[in-house]
Amino acid sequence: MIHQYKNNGYNIVMDVNSGSVHIVDDVVYDVIPLAEQLVASNVRDTDTVTAAVEACQKLDYPHEEIREAVEEILQLAQDGTLFTEDIYEKYIDGFKNRETVVKALCLHIAHDCNLACQYCFAEEGEYHGRRALMSFEVGKKALDFLVKSSGSRINLEVDFFGGEPLMNWQVVKDLVAYGRSLEEPYHKKFRFTLTTNGVLLNDEILEFLNQEMSNVVLSIDGRREVHDRMRPFRNGRGSYDLIVPKFQKVAESRNQNNYYVRGTYTHNNLDFAADVTHLADLGFEQISVEPVVTDPKEPYALQPEDLPALLAEYDKLAKELLERQKAGRGVNFFHFMIDLSGGPCVAKRLSGCGSGTEYLAVTPWGDFYPCHQFVGNEKFLMGNVDEGILRPDIVDEFKCCNVYAKEKCRSCFAKFYCSGGCAANSYNCHGRIDDVYELGCELQKKRVECAIMIKAALADEE
Repeated sequence: MIHQYKNNGYNIVMDVNSGSVHIVDDVVYDVIPLAEQLVASNVRDTDTVTAAVEACQKLDYPHEEIREAVEEILQLAQDGTLFTEDIYEKYIDGFKNRETVVKALCLHIAHDCNLACQYCFAEEGEYHGRRALMSFEVGKKALDFLVKSSGSRINLEVDFFGGEPLMNWQVVKDLVAYGRSLEEPYHKKFRFTLTTNGVLLNDEILEFLNQEMSNVVLSIDGRREVHDRMRPFRNGRGSYDLIVPKFQKVAESRNQNNYYVRGTYTHNNLDFAADVTHLADLGFEQISVEPVVTDPKEPYALQPEDLPALLAEYDKLAKELLERQKAGRGVNFFHFMIDLSGGPCVAKRLSGCGSGTEYLAVTPWGDFYPCHQFVGNEKFLMGNVDEGILRPDIVDEFKCCNVYAKEKCRSCFAKFYCSGGCAANSYNCHGRIDDVYELGCELQKKRVECAIMIKAALADEE
C-alpha cells in the first residue's frame, strides 16, 4: 500500500507496510502510481520496463527522465522499501489468542473535582455516579491484582487519575509507598504517573512528584480566554492565572522532561495552533493539545463542517513548529512525534493502547472497566478488586479489536500509527468498539502527514 501527498513543498511517498518514507522529485512522484502494476508483476526485463516508460509518456516529462524514474522505483521495490507486502495480518490469530497479561492500571483516585470543566467526560469527576475518593484498602487491592495478573512482566504502570487526584493526596502517597514495597519481593518495577489540574499543587507535592512520578500531565487548554471559558471553578472564575506559574515551576523543576501540558480544543477555538504556540511561549517544551470528543449536540462540539479549518490549522501548526525547531526554539508536540526508524512493536501497531486487556481502569470502590472513558457504563463492568475479572467475554471482545477487525482501517495509510483509533470513541459514535470515529480519523491522518513532513524537512537540512 502506497500513500502519496504534498505538504509544505515536499513530495512525500509512504510505503505503509514497511514504514518507509521517501522524499521524491515531481517525476518520480507522478510515475509511481503508473509503475505499480509493473512492480506487482515482478518483471524486470528491458521490454517490460520500456513498455512502462511508454505508458508514462502522457505525463509530459522527457523520455529519459521517465526511464530514470521507473528504474529508481523498481530499485526501491527490490530493496523492500516500496510496494511491500503486508506482514502483519498473519499475526492476528496468535495475537487474539495470546495470554492476557495486565501491565497497567488507571486508578480513579478521586471521583471529585474542584473545577467545573464544560467538556469533562467525567461529569466534574462523578462518572455517571456518586462523588467518591478511593480508600487505601481499595488501591492496595488494585496493586495486588496488578502484580498477580502481570505474569513475568517486570515493568508495571499506574496512573493516578480523576476527577482531581490531588483531592486524595494522602492515599496517592500511601499507594506509591505500597507499590514500592512490592517491587523487590515480586521482582517488579512500578512506573507511576499523575494527571492534575494544578489547583492544589504546592512545593511539598511537587517535591514528591519529582521523586516518584515518571510522568506528570498538567491540564491547561492554552490562551487565558480559551482556558477560562472551558475550565472554570464552580463559581465561574477562571483557573488560568492560578495554575500557569505552578505549571511553569513543574516544567522547570523536571528539566523540561517527563511531563506534558495537555489541552483540549473545541469548536470555540478552531485556531488551536495559537494555543499550542502560546503554551510554547510560556516556556513549555512538552505539549499536547487534542480535539474534544463529546455529544455532537453540545455547542462546543467539533462538527464535520469544521474539518477543512482543522486540517488547515494542523498544516499551519506544523510549519510554525518546524520554523521554531530550525531556530533552536523547538518543542515536542505529542501528535507530531513519530519514530520512523523503529516505532511501536507489532502488538502496539495492531491494537493500540491495550484497553480491556493489558490496561484497566479502577473506580474508587474497586470496579474494573476497560479504560477511564468506559467508567460508569455498566455494559463494560468487568469485575472488581475483590473477585478479579468476572467478564472474560469483555476481555475477549477487546482482544479482537484491531486494525484488521475494522473494515475502515484496512485501506487506511495511517492504521499502523493510530492502531485503529480509540475504542471508546468508536463506541460512543457507533455503539460498537470495532468501528471508527470518522472525524477523529481525518484529524489523525493529517497529524501523521504533518509529522512526517517535519521529519523530512529536518532531514533535508542536514
